[in-house]
Amino acid sequence: MPLRRSARGPAHRRRLATSAVAFLSLGALAVGGVALTDFGGFTSSDTEVELASTATCYDMVSIAVGGRGDSPKNGVTKMLTTPDGTPLPGALAGDFESDWIDQMVGAPNGQVKEGSYAAVYVEYPANMASYDEAVNTGVENSQKVMRAIAASCPNTRFAIVGYSEGADVTRRAAMEIGNQTPDGNGNYGIVDPSKVVGVVILADAGRTAGEGAFPGSASGTGPDGFDTVYQNGSGPAGAGALPGTSGSFGALEGKVASFCSEGDLTCAMPENTSLLHLAANVGRQLDVDTLQRDGALTPATGADMAMVLGRIAVAAFNDIASQDNWLAGDETFLEVLIKVSDPGYKPGVVTKPAAKVDEAGEPLPASEAVNLAYLPSKIAKEIIGFIGSNTNTVQVVMNDPYGQTLGPGSGHHFDYWRDADPAKGKPLTSAQYAAAWLTQLAKDAEAGKPINTAAAQENARLAVLADPTTATTTSAAPTTTSVVTAPPAAPAELAPIAPAVVAPPVDPALPVDPAQPVDPALPVDPAQPADGTQAVEGTQPVEGTVTTTTAVPTTVAPTTTPAP
Repeated sequence: MPLRRSARGPAHRRRLATSAVAFLSLGALAVGGVALTDFGGFTSSDTEVELASTATCYDMVSIAVGGRGDSPKNGVTKMLTTPDGTPLPGALAGDFESDWIDQMVGAPNGQVKEGSYAAVYVEYPANMASYDEAVNTGVENSQKVMRAIAASCPNTRFAIVGYSEGADVTRRAAMEIGNQTPDGNGNYGIVDPSKVVGVVILADAGRTAGEGAFPGSASGTGPDGFDTVYQNGSGPAGAGALPGTSGSFGALEGKVASFCSEGDLTCAMPENTSLLHLAANVGRQLDVDTLQRDGALTPATGADMAMVLGRIAVAAFNDIASQDNWLAGDETFLEVLIKVSDPGYKPGVVTKPAAKVDEAGEPLPASEAVNLAYLPSKIAKEIIGFIGSNTNTVQVVMNDPYGQTLGPGSGHHFDYWRDADPAKGKPLTSAQYAAAWLTQLAKDAEAGKPINTAAAQENARLAVLADPTTATTTSAAPTTTSVVTAPPAAPAELAPIAPAVVAPPVDPALPVDPAQPVDPALPVDPAQPADGTQAVEGTQPVEGTVTTTTAVPTTVAPTTTPAP
């Protein structure tokens, strides 16, 4: 597929609209809103692909998901199509540009041969009119595009890259892909997880407290298979604004880079800020776009807010009523509100607390659960729990969360492009690190390099152990040479074999210390009968026996252990 220069220059800029968080405090709503600001100075892609069909195959395709307002639009942007001409919810890079994502997904261009690599931007609402609806659409569209490409080009590898609201889309899409179960024929409903070689997430609201930058990686300093060490830290300790959306990446663990700048409250909310998490859940169900546009509550937006808050209140009381002994438990009302305000909350799916036991040892009947005798202790727990879970809320609110996160020129939501500091040993920004990794993945795909996954490594290790040629070589050679004669193509898989070769067969009773080759007490002591591993009878030479018994356990132990 030929490439040509885009006619669009640096003046082609999009006003980036980043994610919003509604902060609710003691019944008053303050919207820590959305910046619609022109952040110039970032270079976008300068190539444009003339054709846009999945009939054209690439070695690797990056699926790109922009933030709020940063998405292609059907009817405005030339969309990607299937071979029969059916439009897909995505556009090739060049047909759509993002001042932010381009710097990462455009990096492999020029580093691999023409036609080996492409990037596709996903179309989705990318707004805050209904946050979860927009994100769920983004997840569905991302996977639809990937399925279409995989159907036409089964050998294509994928990376998924998302920022801000698009980071939430990327996380959820990657989680679903990584946790698929194949059908009876080994086929997957979306795409084979092994074909997804990298996931890049910037400013992910679904981070859990203490989560590092590379979930599931062996080193913790970079994704598996990429040697460059990330030097901007492993991420702040706080959780994202929407930790309820988090979860395991399954088969994609170790192939994920999740960057979060300290001070970016979308992904690094300080601990003990429960009210802010409640506010974020409420904001996900409000039309924040309209709230921002109007600048104040109107009858329409006020009615919308009242409906959302009323629905949450009803759900909270229903959740409490479904529990036999809520007043006797430790769950606070604030915790109930946070739980039921999550759009993913399902009524009826509750974990009932253990019933208290009276002095006679019998469970209290449900009718006594509302006895006023529990009220004083429950009120005390509510007060203590509220204060303890919000020790940092006031500090965050007083420090202008909007300016800290989204403030023009200072907001930490944009540190991913400006946090490099070579003088402090931080030579790459988060975006530059991601660009370098994607470039390496594209080069590996072009060269046909085997995909380096944990499952592939384990299968290769088991294949080495089960190989009869390797077993024969091991039994014929001394113990110390078994590693040398193993296949050189997979040195990493041999690491676990070393202790199995030496440690398991060695009997502490054997006279194997080279400093004492002859111990008269051992071969002639009548109190010690000969066992299966120490042949000392006169009919067998000692050296022959030691060689045989050392080699046999060495071969059997690593071969038979993983077989089941």
